[in-house]
Parts: sequence; structure tokens; C-alpha cells
Amino acid sequence: MSTNQDSISELKEEIEAELPDDLTVSRVTYEGPELVIYTGTPRKFAKRDGIVRQLAQKFRKRIAIRPAPGTQTKPADAEAQIRELIPEEAGITDLDFYPTTGEVVIEADKPGLVIGQRASTLREITQEVGWTPDVLRTPPMESSTVANVRNYLVKEREERREILERVGEQIHREPLEETDWVRVTTLGCCREVGRASFVLSTPETRILVDCGDKPGAEGDVPHLQVPEANPIADLDAVVLTHAHLDHSALLPLLFKYGYDGPVYMTAPTRDLIGLLQLDYLDVAAKEGRTPPYESEMVREELKHTITLDYGDVTDIAPDIKLTLHNAGHILGSAVAHFHIGDGLHNIVFSGDVHYSDTRLFNGAVNDFPRVETLVMESTYGRRGDYQTDQEDSERKLIDLITRTYENDGKVVIPAFAVGRSQELMLVLEEAMRTEKLPTMPIYLDGMIREATAIHTAYPEFLRDGLRQRILHEDENPFLADQFEQVDGGEEMREAIAGGEPCIILSTSGMVTGGPIMSWLELLGGDPENALIFVGYQAEGTLGRRIQGGNREIQLTDRRGETNRLTLRFTIESVSGFSGHADRNGLENFVQSMNPRPQEILCVHGDKSATDQLSSALYQKFNCRTYAPRNLETFRFA
Repeated sequence: MSTNQDSISELKEEIEAELPDDLTVSRVTYEGPELVIYTGTPRKFAKRDGIVRQLAQKFRKRIAIRPAPGTQTKPADAEAQIRELIPEEAGITDLDFYPTTGEVVIEADKPGLVIGQRASTLREITQEVGWTPDVLRTPPMESSTVANVRNYLVKEREERREILERVGEQIHREPLEETDWVRVTTLGCCREVGRASFVLSTPETRILVDCGDKPGAEGDVPHLQVPEANPIADLDAVVLTHAHLDHSALLPLLFKYGYDGPVYMTAPTRDLIGLLQLDYLDVAAKEGRTPPYESEMVREELKHTITLDYGDVTDIAPDIKLTLHNAGHILGSAVAHFHIGDGLHNIVFSGDVHYSDTRLFNGAVNDFPRVETLVMESTYGRRGDYQTDQEDSERKLIDLITRTYENDGKVVIPAFAVGRSQELMLVLEEAMRTEKLPTMPIYLDGMIREATAIHTAYPEFLRDGLRQRILHEDENPFLADQFEQVDGGEEMREAIAGGEPCIILSTSGMVTGGPIMSWLELLGGDPENALIFVGYQAEGTLGRRIQGGNREIQLTDRRGETNRLTLRFTIESVSGFSGHADRNGLENFVQSMNPRPQEILCVHGDKSATDQLSSALYQKFNCRTYAPRNLETFRFA
């Protein structure tokens, strides 16, 4: 018998010793970070309110109780009983049983009514039928991505369980080394924006944090070939802070190189990477580039995802615990806090953060029990990088759109499909509803509508007031009549360009490809129209060149011919809509941390941004700061 089997057997005995005699344990196993207890008495477990909490406190593990095979009511009978227990207004849209795990997946319009007050309805379901309920929200807007991801994970449920059991064995194994040091190696995004990637290592464990591409710089990928990252197949875990491609695009490449372990992220991030990575491959193919991996690798990655809620402390290795916190940047974005060893060291990777509240999200969390080292984004870290107040930004945007409308023109706004587009949708919907802006069509081109549908599937990740409107006031601003999807290709774009005044939100946000290129061609020659930048334009992108005053650009048309285009429309930039904190926000993020970190690595910004922020934080807070280069290693503890 292996050491792991011995450990599981001992754990089963300890659990049984903690339980009343009428509760049985047929099997104990780890599935990823969770300790799963299979029982022949699921109904009795459900009646003992608080027993799971007592076990979790005793064993300091996340615990799930599942029925042993054959102990549940037959699915046909159980479905009728479940539907009787759940209020009709919950709006059940799907209900599926999985005998191998003893779970019943219930999808509903209002999952809160399925769960009940303090999970009372869930316990009642298990008491009556013996199945363990798993509740999902039906998106108010139909989302093919959410449906496809859920269906795929359901289809692969048995294989996922095998993967999770293997991961669980790795997490809960006996440590082979004493954890007496911590290292961080920079594989990308140092003195540059893009290709975010780091290796966090201890004598026992190696974890990869993010693995993105670099916008506007084909071939600039993270330095995955270095010894600190290899063998890639032997990495213990991958942690993804958020779905933007400069952090996530190349994660599937790890599976091409033999990685077979877990990828930790939030649930919205999982769905968003399913959307963005497949589009990444599609864009590469359309532009005649060889994609770095096949779509099968995206599916393999999804199969290995383990989703965490904000604030859950989770074992991801024998010597490392991970907690994800809201980063305020995009849907599901996270600040990743790593607790290493038995109190040896705490490292926080900020990912991309927005420290103050926006219309869409609550501001980033920076309240940690301990943090000695902070790896901090510096996108707007220069001395002059102060964004306009949000109200002033909205006022300027509305004035520019009104002026263009009065000139019978059209406004095109390059925007990231995830985050900025939804922020702008909220601003424009309210402005038209309150008559601050003339009512006109708002066309969504590219992936924006699909990304918005994913937002509506996860209202618990949105700002408090917006969540309240969607969940409890039945007032979903994303469903306003003004929003129209561009789904007719070039023919529809040409009709819009020749029609009435309107607003067009189009990907890509940095003008690096996608439908925005068509809008430049269709609208760029008319001085009555306007192009408004609302997001960061990275060095090397066409968006940065246009923003900097370049009005002569080259475009490749649908026949593959390259033409020179002179941009004659108005070009404006409105700050204040970025998903990144400005210089003040970055400094406030550090200033209000308690305790404050002993050292800070300033990354994810160009050289001037990282240098200037590093210098300012050192002078203000008297801590050690660095503006590292790529391929540097820092040892802590």
C-alpha cells in the first residue's frame, strides 16, 4: 500500500471517529483541494446541520459530502421530488443526474431560490432524495460560450474526477523537502506590457502564474524555455489572474508541452478564456499566421481548471495555500495571495488592478492577513499617469458623441470585448435613459455581445448596486433596446456606415486586428465621424500609432491587397475608463495595505513606468522596491 493510500485510510478512520454512530463513511478521497466523503447515509448527513462545518474546522480542509452509489432515489422519481421542493419562481431550466459522483446539477434562472436561506433547500433535497445538489445560474442573455463550457465539462465529468483525484494526491502528499526559501523568476511583462508570466518556486513546489502574449508583437512570448520553468510537465500548478490575452493566451501551450496538472482561476475567468483563446486562434488563422496550438489544447486546459471563489483559502501544494481576491479589473479578475510554508513567507501577485469602484466592479481588495512581497502591476506607473475622474470622463465622452451626432456622424470606439465594453454599455445606457444623450443605435461588433452574456451569468462578481439591479430588481441594463449585435458581416457594416448616426463598440481594443479594421476603412475617410480611444494602447500597436498622430495607415482588404488609408475623422482619447489603476490608485493600493509589504517588484509597465513607480514607492513607504528585467530571479526568506 502506498504512502498516500495509508494516509487516506488513516484519515477515513479519523473522520469516522468524529461522526455519530448513525453516520457512515464508505470512501474518502481528495478531488483537487477538496476532501470528498462518500457516505451510505446521505439523508442523515443532511439532517445534521453543521456537521460538515465541524469536520472542515477539525481537518482544516474544504469538505464535500456525496452519496455512495445506490443510496439515492432513482433519477426519475428524484426529479419530481426536487421540482416539488424548489419554488416555481426559481425557474428551473435544466436538471441532470450524475450517478458516479452522486450529484444532481440544477440550472435555474434564480439559483438563490434553489439554495434557500442558509442552504436550507439544498439540505432538504439531499434529505428527501439522497443526491448532492450542484446549482448553476441560467444566463439572462443566451451565451453559447457558457453553454459550451458547461456541456463540455459535464461530458468530461468522469475524466475530470480522475484528474482531480490525481491532483488531490499531489496536493496532500507528504512534503519531500523542508520549505526554507522562496523564489520568483520573471518570464515576461517586466519593463514591458504583455506576456505576463512568473515562476514561483520553493524546494518542494513550482507554480506558474499567468502565461500571456504581447499585443502587437508576434513572437514575443514568455521565456518558457528557461530551466526555472522546466520541465513544464512537472509544474505543480498554474494560477491565472484573469482572462485577458496578455495574461492567458499561451496557457494551452503548456498542455502541448506535456503539462497535465491543475489551472486555478475564478469561474468567470474559465468561461472567458474559452471565448478569448478560441478567438485568438481564429484571428491568427485569418491573418495567415500559424497558431501556436490547436483548439484541442484549449479544451484540454478547460478540463484541468479548478475554479475558486474570492476569499477561499485553498491548498494547492503541500507547502502553499492560495487565496484569490477581487482585482476590480475585469470579470473574475483576481489578486493572487500565496501563503508559503508554515508561515514562512506571503507573496501577492496583483495581476491587473483597479483600486477604486467603477460602474461595473467593486475596487480591488488589498486586505491580507500577511504579505511580505508584492508583485505589482505598473501599467500607469509614470509620474504623469493620472486618469480623469470617472464622472468627468463620462461627461467628455457624452459631449463628444453628442457633437458627432449633431454633425450627422458616427462614433466608433475600439474596446476590449471583456471589461471596457461592458463599462461603456452601462454609461451609454444610463445617458440615453436619462436623456443626457440622444437615443441612437449602439452596435456591438466582434465578441462584445457574447462577453456581455457571460457577465450576466455571473452577477455575483459585479458591483454591489449593479448586482442588486440584475438579481432583485429585474432591471438588466445590458438588455436595453439600443444594443444591437453586428452579425451580418461586411454587408451589415456597410449598411451601418451608410445609415443614420450611431455608436459602434468594436474589437480589438488596441486596433491590432478584428472588425475594427473594417470600421477604419468604412468611416475613417469622413471628417464628420469620430474615433474615440478609451483604453490603454500598448507600444507597437496600430492603436498607439493612431493615438500618437499617425493618420496614414496601411490596411489589408478582404482580397488580401494592401492599401494606404488617410484617416480624416476626428480622433480623441478619453481617459478614466481604463481597467487599470492610475498612478494615484497604484500608490493608494500600497499605502492602504496593512501590513505593508517589505519588498515590491514593479512589473507590467514599460521601462519608464516601472522605474518611476518603483522609485516613488521606495521613497514614500521606505520598502525595498525593484523594476526587474525579464529572466531575473529573486529569493525571499
